Amino acid sequence: MALEDELLKQRLARIREIEALGYRAYGRRYDFSHTIPQILAEYGAKTAEELAPGPEGAGPKAHPVRIAGRVMAVRRMGKAGFAHLQQDGERLQIYVKKDGVGDRDYRLYQLLDIGDIIGVEGYLFRTRTGELTVHAEKLEFLSKTLLSMPEKWHGLEDVETRYRQRYLDLIANPEVRKVFLTRAKIIRSLRRQLEERGFVEVETPMMQPLYGGAAARPFVTHHNTLDIDLYLRIAPELYLKRLTVGGLERVYEINRNFRNEGLSTHHNPEFTMLEFYQAYTDYRGLMDFSAELLAQVAVDATGTTAVEFEGHKLDFARFERYTMREAVVHFWEGEGRPGADDVANAEWLCRHSDKQTAGEALADIFERHVEDKLIQPTMIYDYPVEISPLSMRKPAEPAFVERFEIYAAGMEIGNAFTELNDAQEQRRRFEMQLAMRERGDEEAHQMDADYVRALAYGMPPTGGEGIGIDRLTMILTGSKSIRDVILFPLLRPEGPIDVVNLMRELDEQ
Repeated sequence: MALEDELLKQRLARIREIEALGYRAYGRRYDFSHTIPQILAEYGAKTAEELAPGPEGAGPKAHPVRIAGRVMAVRRMGKAGFAHLQQDGERLQIYVKKDGVGDRDYRLYQLLDIGDIIGVEGYLFRTRTGELTVHAEKLEFLSKTLLSMPEKWHGLEDVETRYRQRYLDLIANPEVRKVFLTRAKIIRSLRRQLEERGFVEVETPMMQPLYGGAAARPFVTHHNTLDIDLYLRIAPELYLKRLTVGGLERVYEINRNFRNEGLSTHHNPEFTMLEFYQAYTDYRGLMDFSAELLAQVAVDATGTTAVEFEGHKLDFARFERYTMREAVVHFWEGEGRPGADDVANAEWLCRHSDKQTAGEALADIFERHVEDKLIQPTMIYDYPVEISPLSMRKPAEPAFVERFEIYAAGMEIGNAFTELNDAQEQRRRFEMQLAMRERGDEEAHQMDADYVRALAYGMPPTGGEGIGIDRLTMILTGSKSIRDVILFPLLRPEGPIDVVNLMRELDEQ
């Protein structure tokens, strides 16, 4: 029998021993007086003398507590011993003495395995080595672990296991918990700032009869009753702008999007974005707003606007700004560096790209030569019309639109533009996209007749923006992969899980 199988068999047998003592192996409600982090915050600086006396006449039990947590270490020494409990990512020592808890509870202590969850009632004191500790007076068993925890000194290091068994990753690696707490702060900051500016949070459909709002391939599903194919949304944009037409002039959604694309350190097919739309502004107004928004998010999430990412110090209090053509000139490395006249020349652009139009070629050159060099927070603006079917044209340069993207750490983290609100022009743009689809561009936009109809009722001048929360979290937590900031990233199925079959076999014996 394999070691894992033997351990599982032993722990199932231990359940019977625990139940024979009169405890439930899987307990019920347990009311605690403090969380472990609360105890550490409130009493962590108190000396042994401050903990012991208490009010006059109170004696050594002046600070009674009732806590719960997962056993992460046990050190037994005859008729006494120690253990460490973990809760909310923090650990606290308990001291268990046979004379203090009685024979029954001490026998329970002797049966504990690493990973079991227990409740402890007692009082605080400091050991001879100065460690804050709960002197146990009563134990309660709350939940039995059947599988072994990762080895103490190395934690859970296998990346594949960490992503598949995020529950185990969170137990074994306290720093992982901090990443997701920071993610929650980021979302909370974005929501608070938007609400303070009068934005209304809404929800739009995840299953759509026609996908749109981005250049991406969708996931397809089928509704049996209606007998129609539906698409998981690639963006909520067109629905949010319908609401702007309807009079919700400041609207936002923190949304899950689904794009049928490859996996990488920067891409997961299911991801989270913030999208917001503001009537009576444009892309220039959103540039200034975005700089304020992201600087405050950095402060709310990390305490400062400057963060470290892969050896670089990024400061969200300072955004660099370039047009797409300026960026190609400024960041081009190696031979053949172009000048301003070159990037304005259609022949030069098409000669340096396999794309068919000057606008598509410029975007392709930018992606290949510039994107990964945009380390500091940067806004790139004025995009070609060919790759921006929903943006308003620049009056003085109709080949370009009023659009910008936000980059940091070599990644795009935001996309914004002055929204196209001319229904006739929007129809022409969709038709341009249809022509691109016919030439083989599977990600080109489709014709959305209902959206054109909505615009025909009149949409006020509007600026709209999307910010990728996963990538923003990567940067603000120093995480190298998008999978590190998504609790349950998409992975290939792992096949049969042995523990299920083993538990069935042991149950039948």
